[in-house]
Amino acid sequence: MNATELGEPPARGRGSRHGGSAGTVWLREEPDRPRRATPLTRERIIEAAVALLDEHGIDGLTMRRLAQRLAVTSTALYWHVKTKEDVLDLALDQIFGEVQLPGTGDDWRDDVRALTFRWRAVMLRHPWAPSLIGRPMLGPNVLSRTEFLQSALVRGGLTGIQLAVVTRLLANYVIGAALTEATWRQAEDPEARTEARQHIAANPTAYPTLIASGHLDDGQWSDDDLFERGIDAILATPRRI
Repeated sequence: MNATELGEPPARGRGSRHGGSAGTVWLREEPDRPRRATPLTRERIIEAAVALLDEHGIDGLTMRRLAQRLAVTSTALYWHVKTKEDVLDLALDQIFGEVQLPGTGDDWRDDVRALTFRWRAVMLRHPWAPSLIGRPMLGPNVLSRTEFLQSALVRGGLTGIQLAVVTRLLANYVIGAALTEATWRQAEDPEARTEARQHIAANPTAYPTLIASGHLDDGQWSDDDLFERGIDAILATPRRI
């Protein structure tokens, strides 16, 4: 089903009337507009968009459905946001605001752990978010948390290529862990992981190492434990980069 069938206008390029692509909402200045007699605000739009994304995922968010949720016309909606890409960028930055910034402590590693644990938890609350992280992430909430992460790593003595590599390692690890866990949790069959483990166990000749290592065996290690140990492993690597 395409956008037109969903009641959305066709996809628009950079030079179109509503124009813009992923990330451009942070790069352009919004023109001054006269006030209209409507309670609609960008803040209300973002709040409604996050609710729709939580309920229906990315494919379930359309500008038409968003306008209906807000009880306004699509024209009124476009007065505040130009495209669905704008809405996704704004919604993603909005949920990053839920990642509470830790206080700066004595141990930079503890600060990194606290931030990454909270980041993962927020993405698991909003399982649509991990798949959007590849977008240009220039919103104020995202940038302030990236600033905190890198400042903690700098306090740990990382600079130059070490800083760049470890920042990417941590970000990709958090995003990947959240995406994998969210996918498992969204599976229609809650026993899917158990069945996957049973499939492996039933093929000892093909998968002897996976059986011995407890791959996909929730009874040995929880996702929380594996995530925490993964962060610690990354933080132990910088000197070897």
